[in-house]
Amino acid sequence: MRKRTLKRGLTAFWWFTLAFLYLPLAVVVLFSFNAANSAASFTGVSLRWYHQLMGNEEILSAFANSLVLAITSSVTALVIGCLIGYGMYRHRHRKLGWLIVLIYLPIVLPDIVFGISEMAFFVQIHRLTGLLQPGLGTMIIAHVTFQIPFVALIIYSRFVGLDPTLFEAAKDLYASPLKRVVHFMLPTIKPALISAFFLSFTLSVDDFVISFFTAGPESATLPIYIWGAIKKGVSPEINAIATLMIGAVAIAAIMSLLFSRRRHA
Repeated sequence: MRKRTLKRGLTAFWWFTLAFLYLPLAVVVLFSFNAANSAASFTGVSLRWYHQLMGNEEILSAFANSLVLAITSSVTALVIGCLIGYGMYRHRHRKLGWLIVLIYLPIVLPDIVFGISEMAFFVQIHRLTGLLQPGLGTMIIAHVTFQIPFVALIIYSRFVGLDPTLFEAAKDLYASPLKRVVHFMLPTIKPALISAFFLSFTLSVDDFVISFFTAGPESATLPIYIWGAIKKGVSPEINAIATLMIGAVAIAAIMSLLFSRRRHA
């Protein structure tokens, strides 16, 4: 009897937690289809705010910036993080505690501290050399720096799960270093690479604080645009933007999860 009561209590707590997490998102999605310009009452279903969204040049520019930023930074972080992850695996028997700390530091560091430090660094470099003027370029660099640790740890965990004798077998079969990379390593870690890319993409699209501190006047992303627009009040148009972002991030997260499960299969 006690076990049944405990099970029911845990089940109820589980559903309450899910409702607490996702009901606010459901409200945002619902009011993005509101026929009236109101965030308090739902008068009917309409797509007017999505049509209005598609004709807003500022929003389309912010969306393009977000897409370029997410794809460019994710691909760059994937290449660098993959090399770091493989290096951590190759030298895992050495005392690399300091390296692990450096890898984890950007993950645990508060975003606002990271963003301010990146902004101060770019300002000083620009003052001394004229390079790295705040804009999309500095945002890409900043995003790459906080995406690399996630990629490196995912790739490292994949290599750790492999049988070390596979590397020796490839050498025994007289495979050159290039062939070992192309025909053995890349196909083996392909699910981890795809999972790491989509995770980096999700982190980039979702980021506001670091983007805010490193952006220029012409490089606003969707989160920055939304932050500026809500000063005038939350309109159904903002809800429509948020809904599209929720959908994009959800798709990327689901694909990352699917590839992650495939990796561990």
